[in-house]
Amino acid sequence: MQTSSLKIGLFGIGLDAYWDQFEGLKERLEGYLKIVEDKIANIHDGVINLGLIDNVEKAFEAGKQFRKEDVDIIFLYVSTYALSSTVLPVVQRAKVPVIILNLAPEASIDYKSFNKMTDRTKMTGEWLSFCSACPVPEIANVFNRTGIKFHQITGMLHNDKECWDEVTEWVEAAKVVNIMANNRLGCMGHYYSGMLDIYSDLTQQYAHFGGHIELIEVDELASLRKTVSDNDIETRVDLIKTTFDVQSDCSQIELERAAKTSVALDKLVEKYKLGSMAYYYKGTGNFDNEDTISSIIIGNSLLTAKHIPVAGEYEIKNAQAMKIMDSFNAGGSFTEYYAMDFNEDVVLMGHDGPGHIAIAEGKTKVRPLGVFHGKVGNGLSVEMSVKNGPVTLLSVVEKADGKLMLLAAEAESVAGPILEIGNTNSRYKFSIGARNFVNSWNSYGPAHHCAVGVGHITSKIAKLGKLLNMDVIKVC
Repeated sequence: MQTSSLKIGLFGIGLDAYWDQFEGLKERLEGYLKIVEDKIANIHDGVINLGLIDNVEKAFEAGKQFRKEDVDIIFLYVSTYALSSTVLPVVQRAKVPVIILNLAPEASIDYKSFNKMTDRTKMTGEWLSFCSACPVPEIANVFNRTGIKFHQITGMLHNDKECWDEVTEWVEAAKVVNIMANNRLGCMGHYYSGMLDIYSDLTQQYAHFGGHIELIEVDELASLRKTVSDNDIETRVDLIKTTFDVQSDCSQIELERAAKTSVALDKLVEKYKLGSMAYYYKGTGNFDNEDTISSIIIGNSLLTAKHIPVAGEYEIKNAQAMKIMDSFNAGGSFTEYYAMDFNEDVVLMGHDGPGHIAIAEGKTKVRPLGVFHGKVGNGLSVEMSVKNGPVTLLSVVEKADGKLMLLAAEAESVAGPILEIGNTNSRYKFSIGARNFVNSWNSYGPAHHCAVGVGHITSKIAKLGKLLNMDVIKVC
């Protein structure tokens, strides 16, 4: 799993006028805030806790500090009533997404014990320690009127799995935003001529995800192949034989050719510090380039398994979708519709080229292909199915207005016969049925490629979309 440089900002709020009036209240609320800090730190290291912000002066200083620390997201813990004027300067200055934590210290007040208290001042102090819900409407009102994007989690400090699972998902989504913002995507070669749905505005990729896009010539990879030593080839062949189920009809020459390209790919990735890649190249009329591009599948599959997802056919949008899925630790394998099985009500999906062997059902096979359909050359290819069980499909869709959106669906990868043609292919069953899924998915106009990962993670993708200010459509 690729590590992120995510920094989480945390602060609590209160009203300084209370501290002299209600003995022990401030210390009690600071204790609650420390519990919040510890729980978030268990999800992700790197929490910057600025303590209780209880007046305007502290609010301005906190905003400056969060900005100086370059936090990616802020969790605002509401412990008791506080003035919105002590909250707004913090988030206005920081200019990052805000998650409001409206967390009660217990499931309910002990009314009987509370009403037995004889000191009205102490009663008020006790009430204020449970008063987290009180200022949230005020904060929401001010955030809306001042254009601050925020999200809410309402629950309990303790014994609330639903609440803390939601916190975890926000943190995981923020990690993915951070990874994408720092990712270097390599684009090697050119578009598959005439495949109009995959053409993409690269500047919109920057606008929505950030990161860097490096345009790379295939000639450079072909040149790097010439620097690969015989010892490197031998070592990589051994790795291929260990990693894959290499079929008996794979020749040693083809294994060595694939190994050579795989080592060269690693050199290319290291040179440009790539975290993902999209590629396609005809290679016609140039032996070195054709030899390189027709032996690339094994190396790209190894890269994909090492959290450097590679999309074929120069499908840049799908390289982004694969990176998102991989950053959620769900995999993210290149796929498209193959066919439909109406008897079993499943959709057959897969693709030629690299597969995400880390999410394969069993060991991925390597087979020789005499022809790469629709492409130049021949060589070794991989054949795998995605692990049986829950899966999620994700597509980065470029809309008619040029903006991007995320299209997702949850399904089950089910056992059954597949096409043994040396490609990735799986059988997927959808809760709305194969017909309805295909009609609904296609109605949003995605490209014909998508990324598939293990687990049902559309709730995380929805949070990712909110953090990126992107529309998210869940088909099923």
